Amino acid sequence: MTRLYAERSIQQTFSSRHFASANLKVIKVQNLGDSITEGTIQKWEKQPGDFVKEDDLVVLIETDKVVNEVRAPENGYIREHFAEAESTVLVNADLFSLEPAAAPEGGAAPAAEAPKKEAPKETKEAPKAEEKPKVEKAKEVEKPLESSGSHASSSAAKKPEAKPEAKAAPAPTSSGSRTETRVKMNRMRLRIAERLKDSQNTYALLTTFNKVDMTNIMELRNLYKDEFATKHGVKLGFMSAFVKAAATALQQQPIVNAVIEGNEIVYRDFVDISVAVSAPSGLVVPVLRNVQTMNFAQIEKSIADYGKKAKDGKLAVEDMAGGTFTISNGGVFGSLMGTPILNPPQSAILGMHAINKEAVVINDKVEIRPIMYLALTYDHRLIDGREAVTFLKKIKETIEDPRRIVLDL
Repeated sequence: MTRLYAERSIQQTFSSRHFASANLKVIKVQNLGDSITEGTIQKWEKQPGDFVKEDDLVVLIETDKVVNEVRAPENGYIREHFAEAESTVLVNADLFSLEPAAAPEGGAAPAAEAPKKEAPKETKEAPKAEEKPKVEKAKEVEKPLESSGSHASSSAAKKPEAKPEAKAAPAPTSSGSRTETRVKMNRMRLRIAERLKDSQNTYALLTTFNKVDMTNIMELRNLYKDEFATKHGVKLGFMSAFVKAAATALQQQPIVNAVIEGNEIVYRDFVDISVAVSAPSGLVVPVLRNVQTMNFAQIEKSIADYGKKAKDGKLAVEDMAGGTFTISNGGVFGSLMGTPILNPPQSAILGMHAINKEAVVINDKVEIRPIMYLALTYDHRLIDGREAVTFLKKIKETIEDPRRIVLDL
């Protein structure tokens, strides 16, 4: 169902008058974010007649970007839903009605809900009159079978034998299932599909690759990870090193941090890095703001907080707004190499991949080293190959020699 319940103006007008007399409060759809005018009811957590405490979760509303939680403003009973699950609602439309009340003693339901529970009684009484005829019919069928003797039983056995022989022919079709299941795309997945296709249609996408020797950064992590976790209360991962390396490279190559707007190039003197995080409803990209001023601990804490929010479906629209550059880590899923797609309206995206041991030449000798392949996809309308390669090489140098971060080189 995709009806816009905000268009039910006549019903809402009547309901508002009725609520005023019944001392009910109408809870409306609040602001869902900048430029977002509608959402989809994902799930009702509370049903009419349920008692809710202040701040209890009542309904989830899904938008193009996040899932918004609507909570009870005070204690009371949910009386009516004005939108069904999977229906579309507009901002400021009536969502549900709430009757303010204190918590019931012993969890007893309010007296006002009694009429709603009387309806099923008719359906329960009706079958009682039909139960006896069903039993009598069953007995009438059994009596002829008993009186027919062995002839009836033998003839009954012969009749079903012919049917299995006729049905035995299609047996080979049991080799496999050919069923199909259709599931409606949620708003976030639809929006992701739209944005990625727009990216391909609008940008001149080009990808350059490089590979990084992870030996030194892994030794640094293994040496200090326990002390780091004890002091800062968060694990030391590789993402913070890549974020800091990217921030340094973006400041040295400002064109990669810029964007085209109309006939102008907009340069930013700040670095806001979007970090791709997997959520139950799809891939989301919360933003780490002013990364150029952050240290490893601040970056790791921010990423951990965003990861938890994404898992719980609590990311806000503001968490994902903006961003001047994106880092996507397909390596956590085992990806060896890939070409990431730009996150509009940004001009470049860095793709990290899995770490695998490879034979490499070090000082004219073959050694086994942990290697990661990096991919930088960029808008070739704005960024030339020289800037893109120089930018990616800077990240490589910083990761291979982390001391550069400390010395600001």
